[in-house]
Amino acid sequence: MPSSRRSRRRPYSDGHVPLDPERLRGMARTETGSDGESYTVRQVRGSEKSYRCPGCDQLIAPGTAHVVAWPAEHLLGAQAAVDDRRHWHSACWRARDRRRPTR
Repeated sequence: MPSSRRSRRRPYSDGHVPLDPERLRGMARTETGSDGESYTVRQVRGSEKSYRCPGCDQLIAPGTAHVVAWPAEHLLGAQAAVDDRRHWHSACWRARDRRRPTR
């Protein structure tokens, strides 16, 4: 016979936890560029490492919010697409159709 024990994850007496809009920004989404290619894109609050932006060839300093993008489809499969991801300044990602990447 199943027990009638309540879940311990969140007691009924605890209040509702409001949705954090900042957390939603970090969810992956798909964007299509002017070249017709689809990319999986995720916003990152920052990281402990620095990265070189392919849009402007400048460093993205540790702790700087930025965008991580990779091809939605890859000839060699999903893992190869993820391995091909690049870190972009948010402004460089938005302007990628107007400039030629350095890589």
